[in-house]
Amino acid sequence: MKSKNIIVFLVAAIALLALPLLLQTQGNAWVRIVDIALLYVMLALGLNIVVGYAGLLDLGYVAFFAIGAYLYALLGSPHLTDTFPAIKAMFPGGLHAPLLIVIPLALVLAGMFGVLLGAPTLRLRGDYLAIVTLGFGEIIRVFLNTLDHPYNVTNGPKGLDAIDPVHFWGLNLGKPYKIGDYTISSVSLYYYLFLALVILTVIISHRLQLSRVGRAWMAIREDEIAAKAMGINTRNMKLLAFGMGASFGGVSGAMFASFQSFVSPESFSLMESVMIVAMVVLGGIGHLPGVILGAVLLAALPEVLRYVAGPLQAMTDGRLDASILRQLFIALAMIVIMLVRPRGLWPSPEHGKSLRRKGGDATPVTPIDAPGIDSPADEVPGSASRPMSINP
Repeated sequence: MKSKNIIVFLVAAIALLALPLLLQTQGNAWVRIVDIALLYVMLALGLNIVVGYAGLLDLGYVAFFAIGAYLYALLGSPHLTDTFPAIKAMFPGGLHAPLLIVIPLALVLAGMFGVLLGAPTLRLRGDYLAIVTLGFGEIIRVFLNTLDHPYNVTNGPKGLDAIDPVHFWGLNLGKPYKIGDYTISSVSLYYYLFLALVILTVIISHRLQLSRVGRAWMAIREDEIAAKAMGINTRNMKLLAFGMGASFGGVSGAMFASFQSFVSPESFSLMESVMIVAMVVLGGIGHLPGVILGAVLLAALPEVLRYVAGPLQAMTDGRLDASILRQLFIALAMIVIMLVRPRGLWPSPEHGKSLRRKGGDATPVTPIDAPGIDSPADEVPGSASRPMSINP
């Protein structure tokens, strides 16, 4: 069995490494689609910590995406040095912050904003929490849109351009890389960077899911009152979920800014937040493979549908707009998926068992019986009544 798993792993690794090299033979547009899909996978995995693990509905997640993107844009573009003479005097050659500084900064800054969002929402649940987080996302977008006066920090609706590409160890991802007579395009180089970040995000998410912190989040998701009665510090756990999820969004935003070389407030609208939530829900809430599948499908589907909507527009002599047809097909696909697979395309089998036990005649499920939650007897041998306490 182990040898079979190793073979599957090697085949998957080879396929992932060879994918951009094969796609670039058909044009860089296909590689760019895959790159954007990988960025959305990172966003969906970050939101899955908040929605899937802790059960907290967040409709303003795109705000952390914007924070990371604008952080990289300000540190990697000439905007600050051209606008503020004091900064130009300190950095006459421009900021040009390296990747190893920008990623930790984006992670920490977005995580701090995640905690700031979580602090006033600790007593809110369900629809009320969704409304507050939605408002937070819109506040960030409006700030980015209006912070061009009296001091021009974000350049307002014009956005920031001339952003530096990622470069490290003498490798500039903004330029093609030649190995003999073979040329690896810039978008393919970005693919390998995004793939490495996605793999790291998956590993962190998986380890969090199996940890005591992950089990505490799942207990809160199943029944917050019972989790608090067991000794779980629900306040700290919620803040940690918001902070951890936001940090992944910040890193993804920084990579988005470097990849696009341009950011503007229009890229971080409410619709983006809704699409990220849809990726988590359609794939399978709380299940890493399902979340990845949902993110890839919803990120790539609009681009693939260009090849369907375009001919349909031509057949109707332009009476049907191709962009409207694409949105219509995406909406229909989402409706069909939810009707056929209400728990998502690839739901968590453990969570499904928990839901079936709740609805059946079996013993009611408490947070201790939830997936990954150890019983008190497992925590302290010989004691069946001592509650589990998680107070990080």
